[in-house]
Amino acid sequence: MYLAIREMRFAKGRYALIATIMVLVAFLVLFVTGLAQGLAYDNAASVKNMTATHFVLEQNSNHRFTRSQLNQNQLEQARLAVGEGNAEPLGVKMTTVIPAGDTKKVDVTLFMVNPDGWLSPTVSEGSSISEQQVGQVMVDRKLSESGVQLGSVIEDQASGMQWSVSGFVENESFSHSPVVFLNKQEWLNLQTKSTALQGAESAENPVYNAIAIKNTSSDQIENIVKALPGTEVITKSEAISAIPGYKEEQGSLVMMIVFLFVISAFVLAVFFYVITIQKTSQFGILKAIGTGTAYLAKSVALQVLVLSVGSLLISVLLVQAFESILPATMPFQLGFSTLALMCISFVVMSLAGSLFSVWKVAKIDALDAIGRTAA
Repeated sequence: MYLAIREMRFAKGRYALIATIMVLVAFLVLFVTGLAQGLAYDNAASVKNMTATHFVLEQNSNHRFTRSQLNQNQLEQARLAVGEGNAEPLGVKMTTVIPAGDTKKVDVTLFMVNPDGWLSPTVSEGSSISEQQVGQVMVDRKLSESGVQLGSVIEDQASGMQWSVSGFVENESFSHSPVVFLNKQEWLNLQTKSTALQGAESAENPVYNAIAIKNTSSDQIENIVKALPGTEVITKSEAISAIPGYKEEQGSLVMMIVFLFVISAFVLAVFFYVITIQKTSQFGILKAIGTGTAYLAKSVALQVLVLSVGSLLISVLLVQAFESILPATMPFQLGFSTLALMCISFVVMSLAGSLFSVWKVAKIDALDAIGRTAA
């Protein structure tokens, strides 16, 4: 340890340059990770926030809510299988709304939930909707950026239905669009309007897209499958992965993060390998006077550890500073567990990159190194 710290103090400029590069690489890794986590949450926040563990969908729907259709009888059968309070209907419809008095169109996702059930979100401002209310909805806070306020009227472009905003909810989005929550009656009116526009008979019973399930055992899931032929039960993670664009978006960002890790390890390995070659004669002299190879290898590893940990501390501070000034429209989320995992991975990759230098130190022959110095 003495040798490692002494050398870093002696060659401040050289190690400061390496530390600067490591800070930039670590900052980029953490920032892209936070962006990936933020995009993932923004893409599926409403589903992630649900306490549901499984969803019942129509077969051959590719695990997508919008491709599934279930009826009231299937909901009642599911409740018999798992218990009345453990199954809730869920309607999902992507559409476009127009705030009253404005020409700007906003893409939203309509969620039909039971206002008194456990799928209903908590209202942060205003009041919640009830099952008896007509023409009232709860909307995600992001719609306020489009001029929507409490009491504002929004119109569904497809059906022409209008709703008054009774309350705002936080962090409720689906496929990067804010969610508008309806009750069962409004959902039925919407379906009636849609079928009427298509020239069909009015809908008499609501059609749901999914049935949310919680507190279920494997036996209960099997009972649901047996009681509801033509359906399938999927987990919450499977439902999230099936959201359009979710896997593709996350796959691209994860690949970027992996490449950044590999690049950081490679850059660090090259820097320390070159430095080790430049110090071959010094290492040879140290070996000649009795310094063990293990001690020299530990010195190189310690230098890498000190630089990587120090660079990470600076990078974390920079990321937090950038997070505080990022606009609200940019999704960014870097939780403590993710941050700790990324930091540990970065340190491990840095130490792995130093193995070339350790291998070079082990291969140095004292007599050859002294001979080259004397020559």
